[in-house]
Amino acid sequence: MRLIDETGEQSGIVPIEKALQQASERGLDLVQVTEKVEPPVCKIMDKGKYLYQLKKKESKQSHRKGGGTKGIRIRFSTSEHDLSIKAKQAHKFLEQGNKIKIELILRGREKALREHARQQIDKFLEILKNYIAIEIDKPNKRLGNRIVLIVKKQ
Repeated sequence: MRLIDETGEQSGIVPIEKALQQASERGLDLVQVTEKVEPPVCKIMDKGKYLYQLKKKESKQSHRKGGGTKGIRIRFSTSEHDLSIKAKQAHKFLEQGNKIKIELILRGREKALREHARQQIDKFLEILKNYIAIEIDKPNKRLGNRIVLIVKKQ
């Protein structure tokens, strides 16, 4: 096997027994880095520290990616200007790779005017389409006094 020591220096091709002996003398582990090449590449390192760094790196990458769902709430009487500001925020979320959950909450007498509420959502989607191409992931869904819609970037 090809051996790399803890400092990153290549020690050349070494028998497994010798590599294990060197690792145990230094109080470290022998970790196989890749098996796709011939001979396989192994490195002398602290396995616990290596696994911790891998986990930390994956966590940082998944956090950076986004991929979650962000929420935008609009009201029955939200003005055009406020809708455009919320659309800009939604555009930012979509650019980061998130889905958007658009939620319109109806209160009191507003519940009787569901058609106006759907028009309000349509206005918001129209403004959002000016910024970015969107695809409706889940259609309008009524949940009690709420109308919910999930949108993602096309």
